Amino acid sequence: LGDLVASHITPNSVQLEWSIPEGTFDSFMVQYKDAQGQPQVLPVDGDSRTVTVPELSPSHHYKFNLYGMWEQKRVGPVSTDAGWSTVECLYPELCSFIATAVEPEKQPPSKPRLVELTASHITSDSVQLEWRVPEGTFDSFMVQYRDAQGQPHALPVDGGSHTVTVSGLSPSHRYKFNLYGIWGRKRLGPVSTDAITGESRDAQYWTPIVSAAVEPEELISEPHLGELMASHITANSVQLDWSIPEGTFDSFVVQYKDAQGQPRVLPVDGGSRTVNVQ
Repeated sequence: LGDLVASHITPNSVQLEWSIPEGTFDSFMVQYKDAQGQPQVLPVDGDSRTVTVPELSPSHHYKFNLYGMWEQKRVGPVSTDAGWSTVECLYPELCSFIATAVEPEKQPPSKPRLVELTASHITSDSVQLEWRVPEGTFDSFMVQYRDAQGQPHALPVDGGSHTVTVSGLSPSHRYKFNLYGIWGRKRLGPVSTDAITGESRDAQYWTPIVSAAVEPEELISEPHLGELMASHITANSVQLDWSIPEGTFDSFVVQYKDAQGQPRVLPVDGGSRTVNVQ
């Protein structure tokens, strides 16, 4: 790996360029931390020598690390710093004005609340869930439950919806459904309810169990997630590996958007530390 250079810097993106003075790499990986201090990973094809890092925060200083992947080994990193403040300008007041105009300061939205989750229209293989949001709005929702074999499932729901039908269930089985609201980078909740699927399609039994919404500050628990790494990158798959420096988790959820911009959710068992996204 040669030099790593940052250019075409805007309030919310940076273009990175690098050279390979000798040999070839299978792929590259750009690592950095966002404005909230969360690690981010951007995989890059091995033939590329440039990539644009989008969705950055204005007036924030970033450090980018570039690694080369070669025969399942990680080479590097080479690093560079970048941010809107690093752009050379003869008139600093003008640059400051442009940054403010492009990304105006916004008042933080009020925190939304989840208050109850109820189950209805219960059949032998499906349950309809409904919930209320008396205050604020959520970006999206996530329903989590375990199937009859005890495997975790996650069902993403659009933020504008307040109902969803969970299908593909087993008859005569008791399910516990947990609903979380996703607001920015925080997960609020859960609110929960139990439902027993019927033996016939016209059976209707449910026992709602409502829990109070959990404040974001209360979501901090004993286990901690370490770094997330992408490797074994092919044209249609990526292997993700992560570490848990402290504690244990019941399960994991990988979220991403496909090439059409549709959200995808991949549940992972709590004992795993790797998953292949295809």
